[in-house]
Amino acid sequence: MSLLFSPLKIKDIVFKNRIVISPMCMYSAVDGFANDWHLVHYGSRALGGAGLIIQEATAVSEEGRISAGDLGFYMEEHIRMLGRITSFIHQEGAVAGVQLAHAGRKGFMATVAPSAIAFSPDFEEPRALDQEGIRKVISDFRTAAGRALKAGYKLIEIHAAHGYLVHQFLSPLSNHRTDSYGGSFENRIRLLLEILKEIKTVWPDNLPLFVRISATDWAENGWDIDEAVQLASILRNNGVDMIDSSSGGLVPYQKIPLGPGYQVPFAERIRAEANILTAAVGLITDGRQAEDILQKGQADLILIARESLRDPNFALHAAKLLDEDVAWPRQYLRAK
Repeated sequence: MSLLFSPLKIKDIVFKNRIVISPMCMYSAVDGFANDWHLVHYGSRALGGAGLIIQEATAVSEEGRISAGDLGFYMEEHIRMLGRITSFIHQEGAVAGVQLAHAGRKGFMATVAPSAIAFSPDFEEPRALDQEGIRKVISDFRTAAGRALKAGYKLIEIHAAHGYLVHQFLSPLSNHRTDSYGGSFENRIRLLLEILKEIKTVWPDNLPLFVRISATDWAENGWDIDEAVQLASILRNNGVDMIDSSSGGLVPYQKIPLGPGYQVPFAERIRAEANILTAAVGLITDGRQAEDILQKGQADLILIARESLRDPNFALHAAKLLDEDVAWPRQYLRAK
């Protein structure tokens, strides 16, 4: 059997294969509420054979949304429709996960950040969070995690990448604080660790916890892969099961050398040096390419993003490419 179609068990959850639908904002919610569009979108990827589907950045607070179309977990009422979605995903043999996020200075509402530094001249200057504001952010993540559990998700991913709030605290380019949340590496990672600690008070020990990080800012004097490896080791010791290794998004002047699998070396290095499971993402578009990454020991899961928008049945097509006989939805068997 190929590695791509071998199962992976993390805590009490078994993923039937190593193919993950990466969290991607769909900008299609109203007041944080999911609707039939989301059910069809995520449900079709479950029908398409992916082992894990991580729901798009889902805001922990109303002001933490990236856009007015973001999904949310800031009201109990959000649970009902999201519960329908998780139920369908699990019915089709995939695992439903959710990415919990706060946009910080990249949000569309009155924005907050570690420091009063705008993302770009086109963005308004954010308000630097005070201690009360930091406590609220931490509490919002904990409450959202509890709601995710009620809605039936089997995995949580903390969004600490792409220039959103947690990443803003990590990077010295956006964090100019002089208190216990700024300056040193230990201070800049403090918010993430406090969020993680609070989430663990409501999230069961037997269910997986992922963290998505930007392994580098792709900018001089910013967050880099050395700090990412150091953070990953600390996260492993604090109960995180996997690092979702992405990059960039913090500053508009980043210089990203795009190319097939361009972020895979980050997953490989974090996996080797921090001794933690990793997920590779970024311009992975082919089943053979995904299998090669796993065979080389560069990552443990493969996240498919834009390619899954082009092809909701990516996993089924990858199986054919790798000569794997995998189960199809019974309703589709006549086309197998």
